[in-house]
Amino acid sequence: MSCGHAVTPDSLTLWCRSQLDEGHFKFRCPALVEDTKQCNKLWSYREVRRLADLSVEEMHHFEETIARLAAAEYCEFQPCPQCKTSMERKDLSNLCVQCTICTADQKKAYQFCWQCQKEWKGQGPRSDRCDNDGCCNRDLQILHTCKTISLPEVKGVTDCPSVRACPTCGMKVEHSQQYCKNINCPRCHVEFCFVCLKPKRECSTTSSPYEICPSGVAPRQTSIPVWQRK
Repeated sequence: MSCGHAVTPDSLTLWCRSQLDEGHFKFRCPALVEDTKQCNKLWSYREVRRLADLSVEEMHHFEETIARLAAAEYCEFQPCPQCKTSMERKDLSNLCVQCTICTADQKKAYQFCWQCQKEWKGQGPRSDRCDNDGCCNRDLQILHTCKTISLPEVKGVTDCPSVRACPTCGMKVEHSQQYCKNINCPRCHVEFCFVCLKPKRECSTTSSPYEICPSGVAPRQTSIPVWQRK
């Protein structure tokens, strides 16, 4: 590889596929240097594609997954309900989105609700809902109604919501009920405590990864954080 470490095509493919499965679309060398420190050199996809000897099917899978993960990290998009053109929502705190294509075609502003995918009704901007019947935040409903779980390997955690919204970017995540209480968000890659919802670096100053936090289990979330991308 460009970093000087040797790897077989098969092991390179398996490593990169495992990274995609974990939500990482940038490939870094995992080889150990100085016994415990990772090389961490960034490999370009062009290099990976050439040296991993990917089949056509694997190449399509890699490229589609990389595109989806990159899009999820850098922007929020979905199709306009009327013309089906992919639209980006630049203001993540506003559900009212104007489609430039429909606006140009109709020669008047066409706005739709990002949440319920219907033509916008009511005043805007709004972050909770529009005035269409049935418009609601389904992610918030899941947070309110999800089952509770225990974390068998974390002492004292027996009644924790099974779904949490990442405190940094708001993505829904679930705990595998294995290993410690910390979880790495697949979208923003920030590690946080699934129990108290504090960043790992903050939670770890007061408790072990395998014991309940001093503040106990954080209640079900009543709002979803908006990702303030830097």
